[in-house]
Amino acid sequence: MRRSRNFRRPDNPIDGVLLVDKAPDMTSHDVVAIARRALGTRRIGHCGTLDPMATGLLILVIGRGTKIQDLLMAEEKEYRGMLTLGVTTNTQDRQGSVLEQREVPPVDEGVLRPIFEKFKGDFLQIPPMVSAIKKDGVPLYKLARKGQEVERDPRPVHVFSYAIGRIEPPHVEFGVRCSKGFYVRTYAADIGEALGCGAHLSALRRLRSGKFSVEGAIPAMDLKTTPRGEIEARVMSLAEVSRLRGA
Repeated sequence: MRRSRNFRRPDNPIDGVLLVDKAPDMTSHDVVAIARRALGTRRIGHCGTLDPMATGLLILVIGRGTKIQDLLMAEEKEYRGMLTLGVTTNTQDRQGSVLEQREVPPVDEGVLRPIFEKFKGDFLQIPPMVSAIKKDGVPLYKLARKGQEVERDPRPVHVFSYAIGRIEPPHVEFGVRCSKGFYVRTYAADIGEALGCGAHLSALRRLRSGKFSVEGAIPAMDLKTTPRGEIEARVMSLAEVSRLRGA
């Protein structure tokens, strides 16, 4: 097959990490596809999927950078989000179908803090049905699309810290710093259940992953219009990544 002229030749590689600020209503795969066209290389992956409704930091690994993909994905994450009390959905976020609506009790920080404390440190979290985790080789989200729900094994997760922000019932802003494999959607839903009224995640932004911050990341849509040379200049070399991580 003839190689497209838009893609980089093997003798002129680009290797490293590019920090992107994902826009809402696009998948993480969409961002990868845009970056492949922008940089003219197919060898690009991402570290840690962001749901379409979420925004914020998406780490792209390019060329030989793909060899450290698993290493970067294993690092802790920091998010800012909003949960909406009184409404549960089949995806645990605002993009799902409403399952149940319940009355929201009076809430303030004094009521919420003991509940948030229950989900701090080490605990087990049951992954949502709408996830890429596989059951007998089939991703759960494919089963969910067929209306199937299967038993999921609880997974150990860790919350290093949390913050309760603005409280305007039924909405509660929060921040959380957590381990890999953590589902913030499930975190919101579990907090709602512990409160007795249910909840879903209505907004989410990833602020940090390991040593990488969303501050200064290139907006995903800018990848379509920024000259290739300017994008390449923003790619962190593997040596820079190693120094940043203290490796």
